[in-house]
Amino acid sequence: MATEHAPRPTPARPAAVRGAGTPASLAPDRIERLARRVCAAPDAARVTTTAPYTGLPLADLPVSTPDDVENTFERARIAQKSWAALPLNERKKILLRFHDLVLARQDEALDLMQAENGKTRRDAFLEVTDIAITSRYYARNAAKYLQPKRRRGAIPLLTHTIELRHPKGVVTVISPWNYPLSMAAGDAIPALLAGNAVVQKPDTQTALTALWALDLMHEAGLPAGVWQMVVGRGSSIGAALMNNADYMMFTGSTASGRQIARDAGQRLIGASLELGGKNAMIVLDDADIDKAADGAVAACFPSAGQLCVSIERLYVAESIREQFIAAFVARTRRLKIGAAYDYSIDVGSLTNPSQLKTVTEHVDDAVAKGANVLAGGRARPDLGPLFYEPTILTHVTPDMTLYDHETFGPVVSLYTFRTADEAIAQANATPYGLNASVWTGNGARGRAVAARVHAGTVNVNEAFAAAWGSIDAPMGGMGDSGLGRRHGADGILKYTEPQTVAHQRIQGFTPPTRISPEAWATLLTGALKAMKAAGVR
Repeated sequence: MATEHAPRPTPARPAAVRGAGTPASLAPDRIERLARRVCAAPDAARVTTTAPYTGLPLADLPVSTPDDVENTFERARIAQKSWAALPLNERKKILLRFHDLVLARQDEALDLMQAENGKTRRDAFLEVTDIAITSRYYARNAAKYLQPKRRRGAIPLLTHTIELRHPKGVVTVISPWNYPLSMAAGDAIPALLAGNAVVQKPDTQTALTALWALDLMHEAGLPAGVWQMVVGRGSSIGAALMNNADYMMFTGSTASGRQIARDAGQRLIGASLELGGKNAMIVLDDADIDKAADGAVAACFPSAGQLCVSIERLYVAESIREQFIAAFVARTRRLKIGAAYDYSIDVGSLTNPSQLKTVTEHVDDAVAKGANVLAGGRARPDLGPLFYEPTILTHVTPDMTLYDHETFGPVVSLYTFRTADEAIAQANATPYGLNASVWTGNGARGRAVAARVHAGTVNVNEAFAAAWGSIDAPMGGMGDSGLGRRHGADGILKYTEPQTVAHQRIQGFTPPTRISPEAWATLLTGALKAMKAAGVR
């Protein structure tokens, strides 16, 4: 949670987890050093964030104004020209140094993510690995995607055609609070390698993590002005971020994504949007029950369920329902909930009071209308202000809010099916289409079912990490889950403008002066037929 106030001379002291000392990464001087990375006036208003684990003040950040955003873009446009002129190999070296720094200094990032977001250390570590993989992948593959490519010319041998890739210019990245390192740095990395400058608005609650990544990137050698960050409410600075952008990258709610798509359309700029989801997991009748139960825990409760690709709908074959429920419930009840800056905890805290309110309202509404609680179903204020137990529900019906609305918390509804066709139909009965999971003892069968699920990524015998971690393949949503893709070729080429340069030599399509148009048409017709017969593509 963040609260704005007048300028304050000293930063708030970070909250400590009960029973543990405050990590050095959260010392007030280090937090203030990161806060100075925010592009804002010296006399800017300030905003105080609070630690989800305790509800105590964590950071005091300057708030950017629309004028600050305008000034930031002006600096970015100047810096982008020099950055794009830098040889790709030099840009690559900076990203590989950033890769090394992220791994070497990971404890700083882990402490910040836990303090700001409330997640466990094991969930935070996955973000560190994600950014290391993303940095290495694009540094090692950017040349393949961005180098000039020879294309078939209009007339064989006579038309020399190449495709060039130019940076868009200045990219706006708006990143969320739930995965503050992956979503902040992960989307900026390919944009930067493609020669763009980036102006980013991380969510205020988790801005320190994003600012840490920016600080490390500068330490790796990134020139000033190429990647900058602003902090503020979308209602205040969102218009300035959109009106100055050459491309928009947004991760957040479907409602906000629709508005951004409309605004981008008005400006005729591109946008990539990863939005909400109501993701399904299908457990087929031949699945290994123990493995599927372990997979369900991993699918439903990471980061306290605050993950765009986590599972909220679980479909289990009727023939194995009882065995699966017993295994899944037993594992869920054994999960250790709490706060600690080490790897001892399984499930952490929700991030803000509004999310706790949503989770509580969704579960209470379902129970009041007849849902059964097999595990969890209650908040845990004894552990901290925003903790909620991992929850499994059955007998969920369409009149319940969480039946088809995204909860974004540690809650899953369990249903049964008789046939694979029925399971696929139920999984696809949603306007969303972000991620899904299929569990089976037969890989070929699992892949066949996966291909029929309406989702941008589908994992077989894995929750979400297999598809997300396959960074050479595109990741994104169908339907109400968004537009565009991150990862792979799409993840970097979307930040570029393609240009075709065609050089016509000797003779083009216009007939020579000594040949009549009719004779020329006959000649070209014969040539086209010959090319088809010869198998020319």
